[in-house]
Amino acid sequence: MDALINSVVMKYTSWTSLLLFVLFINTESAASQSIIKTLPGYDATLPFTLETGYIGVGEADKKQIFYYFFESERSPENDPLLLWLTGGPGCSGLCGLAFEVGPFAFDFSTFNGSGLPSLILRAHSWTKVANVIFGDLPVGTGFSYATASQDYFLSDTISVKDTEIFLRKWLLKHPRFIKNEVYIAGDSYAAKLIPVTVLEITKGNEANVKPQISLQGYLIGNPITDKVQDINEQVPFFHHMALISDEYYESAKSSCKGEYYKRDPSNAQCLDALELINKGTIAEWKKCRMLRDYEYDVASAVPYHEALSKTRYKALVYSGDHDAIVPYLATLKWVKNLNLTVDDDWRPWMVNDQVAGYTQRFKKDAFDLTFATIKGAGHTAPEYKPVECLAMVDRWLSSSPL
Repeated sequence: MDALINSVVMKYTSWTSLLLFVLFINTESAASQSIIKTLPGYDATLPFTLETGYIGVGEADKKQIFYYFFESERSPENDPLLLWLTGGPGCSGLCGLAFEVGPFAFDFSTFNGSGLPSLILRAHSWTKVANVIFGDLPVGTGFSYATASQDYFLSDTISVKDTEIFLRKWLLKHPRFIKNEVYIAGDSYAAKLIPVTVLEITKGNEANVKPQISLQGYLIGNPITDKVQDINEQVPFFHHMALISDEYYESAKSSCKGEYYKRDPSNAQCLDALELINKGTIAEWKKCRMLRDYEYDVASAVPYHEALSKTRYKALVYSGDHDAIVPYLATLKWVKNLNLTVDDDWRPWMVNDQVAGYTQRFKKDAFDLTFATIKGAGHTAPEYKPVECLAMVDRWLSSSPL
């Protein structure tokens, strides 16, 4: 299966090139929007409303941000609006769309490695319960581009500001959605910037920037939050999941003193212990390209979560419990360090009479945070457990207990 997925990913560039052609023959100019009724790999008219287009941001709109917008398949006027940000940075919104929570996916069962993959409809798309914008953010990702070379020099903080401007300008072009509840959503590296983006939007709202965004909260999955803390929890996670022996874990714990990220080259015992733990692993494969001129200037998202804990927003933080990139242990640790009050203690949550994971709910005044694990899911959770993840987000958006 891994070889087949890799083959699909290799064909992904060809498919997206063809998709871009299809999109542009339906679009009068880069600044306009188009309703897309057909896509390569799908023989019928699309059974949902898909709009694509560009929104200009930055000086003189020199940055053009591409997006895919899907109206809710239930009630576009009443359902919330989600801005989905894919990780990386450098992963197109098409990744989140086709591999995670969008209404179509690549058909692995019929793809033999030649030609272009066909598309299939996803029964458990998040568009079943929400309007969703997939943005190619930051600029240089996917089909987004800049007309000036200096605009490709990016950072976390620049990306956050561009995201806020993009959303406000998108709403100006789609005024019928201004009154819808808005949530900022995403996973992996995007989840690190989401709390920063939420605060930026909040500041704009407080300064009466138009249009006002009806922001209600945010949801983040398998969230990269603080590189040191995330990686330091990997070794305990490996032991917790019975991937390494008690002896290996105790040796690393004793010699490294809990510091697995900042490896001291003079500490030979620690290096030897960690070498025994990475031994025999398989090199990773990538479906996203990393941006070359990008400054990672948000060291940790924890202070931003702390600031948001003083607001009226609600948050959903979820983790695949088999994710070794960002172990749920790391995520749960910073959640608990926010010093919130436990409102609903650790318990299983169910889908189709089966345990889908475990959840715990926290509150602080008007702030409400739900933490959830998704049983058997990796990085990122909706790729592995679409049924459970749709049930989770549907319940959370409707303010029902998981």
